[in-house]
Amino acid sequence: MQYSHSDAELIQQPIGYWSWAAYKAVVTRTRDALAGIGTTQPQWWVLAQVARADTAKTRNEVSRVLRGYLDTGPEAMESEIDETLAQGWITEDAEGRLRLTTEGRAFYDKAAALQGELWAERHAGISDEEYLTTIKVLQRFIHNTGGRAWHH
Repeated sequence: MQYSHSDAELIQQPIGYWSWAAYKAVVTRTRDALAGIGTTQPQWWVLAQVARADTAKTRNEVSRVLRGYLDTGPEAMESEIDETLAQGWITEDAEGRLRLTTEGRAFYDKAAALQGELWAERHAGISDEEYLTTIKVLQRFIHNTGGRAWHH
């Protein structure tokens, strides 16, 4: 890969632009790939929350966790949960607990395999050490600017 500038010039580049460009590239690639198998990124988040839970989570628990993802918001997450129900991937019991259906498990496994492929694609040529440093540096930028980030 050829970098955009020399090292001396890269040091002077704006983090806001490059973090935005990375966000846009990663999210666009992820969303396009998920659309190719018939789902959205927020629906994937719902499936992952339900599939990976030790005990069944309620709709409110899932929505509360996910509405902070990429500024999705509560109304959008409720709609995405409704769509996963309409697709037949999850069910909701009388207490609002969400569970995967057989079809949902199969689709989750397919989407999880795709996410694994996307992870490998994004991380090609990037060591775990470099990735860790990148995440820590981004978190430091957020902290230094008084921002707030939350994930899980």
